[in-house]
Amino acid sequence: MSAESQKTNWAQFIPLVTVFFFWGFIAASNDILIPVFKTAFNLSQGQSQLVSVAFYIAYTVGSIIYMLVSYATKGDLINRIGYKNSLALGLVISALGTILFYPAANTGSFPLMLSGLFIVALGFSLQQTVANPLAIALGPITTGSQRLTLAGGINNLGTTIGPLLVSFAIFGSASDASSSLSIESVKVPYLILGAAFLLVAVFLKFSSLPDKPAAVVESEADVASARKSALDYPQLVLGMIAIFVYVGVEVSTASNLPAYMENGLGFATKDVAPFISLYWASLMIGRWTGAVEAFTDNMNTQKILRFVAPYLAFGVFLLVNMFMKHDLSPFYIYGLVILVLIAADMASKGNPATMLLIFSGLGIAALLIGMTTNGMVSVYAFTSVGLFCSTLWPCIFTLAISGLGKNTSQGSSFLIMMIMGGGLVSWLQGFVADLTTIHFSYIVGVICFAYLAFYAWRVSGILKNQGIDFSKKVSGGH
Repeated sequence: MSAESQKTNWAQFIPLVTVFFFWGFIAASNDILIPVFKTAFNLSQGQSQLVSVAFYIAYTVGSIIYMLVSYATKGDLINRIGYKNSLALGLVISALGTILFYPAANTGSFPLMLSGLFIVALGFSLQQTVANPLAIALGPITTGSQRLTLAGGINNLGTTIGPLLVSFAIFGSASDASSSLSIESVKVPYLILGAAFLLVAVFLKFSSLPDKPAAVVESEADVASARKSALDYPQLVLGMIAIFVYVGVEVSTASNLPAYMENGLGFATKDVAPFISLYWASLMIGRWTGAVEAFTDNMNTQKILRFVAPYLAFGVFLLVNMFMKHDLSPFYIYGLVILVLIAADMASKGNPATMLLIFSGLGIAALLIGMTTNGMVSVYAFTSVGLFCSTLWPCIFTLAISGLGKNTSQGSSFLIMMIMGGGLVSWLQGFVADLTTIHFSYIVGVICFAYLAFYAWRVSGILKNQGIDFSKKVSGGH
């Protein structure tokens, strides 16, 4: 591995994470659109989850299109047109989707709204196929999951702000007692987002991002990458299921939370937004904590940052909500829950498999506490799932594509395909809620976390047999 790949290339990494912000902003905003559409279009809880289905199934469709085009052109599409051009193309596709919000809002068309979200996510599919392995490749493999965690922290800055701004666009100020639902009010913020997509596409096109990361080029001659297809690697195949259930539990926990708070606790729809924001801010808190190793090798500095980073992220959440004139008093006690996250992060010692196992166990505990309690205790328990989901994506992604070499972009596409779990698991939980109660429906998330714990245990042995051991903190990783 080259000397340059021994350290993170921040000049290239910083412009890359712009797209991570967009993914978070849109995905978390869907949790505000779900109860709004449910009321406006008179939908059941299961039907309202079609917002998640349309958005997340687009990732699968996008990955299938990517593979078909690659097959038709007899070469990997991303390797052919370059990583940078692929990112720009994905942003343009997403911008086209935002345009549909204008006629959809004017005509009050639910199918057209879903179509707009589908096209936006179609562009995200291509962007994610490129950006995730690129973030890992811009430095040594041993800190690849930490870089992806840091990028995820930027993603969750978007998830923290998104619900609040979209809620403000629909309902107005939190202090406005006359706030009422307006479907037409969603069109302006989404058109502004479309313009932002196009501006960032131009910016990335002329940035210093590589058309093909050096780490992938160097590994194409590796013996470990001699297999013909990414599907020949068991860590990837099992990782695809892991991504499916991970995105599923992350999204379904949040997307069903408004219904629980409204039906079970009597919250008004417009008052749910700060708690949805806290859920997604929890992912930001966890990812800022899990990313400290990407900044420094000094153990003493890392110990300090592990306490500073999460509360700094929590401060961002409080600051944004203060600016939006929300009551902050219900959130201060959440600072104690963050201590559990810090202890779990320290116990993992930066090993992605260990972290996946510990955090999956904590996710199960949080959901069970939420299911067996009532009132605000249950809300905090369900919200804390965001803390324990926070670093799972980079852990799974890093473990799943490790050792794939020239099959990396293909493997990444397969993983992005499985993001459809966000829609299907959300719909499944909504369906279970319609049959039982919204409270009991969180059993679906418990099952998802159980598989993730199994994957963490199984993949460690698979990678060690291939000569990849993340417990050895040696620069270069292999």
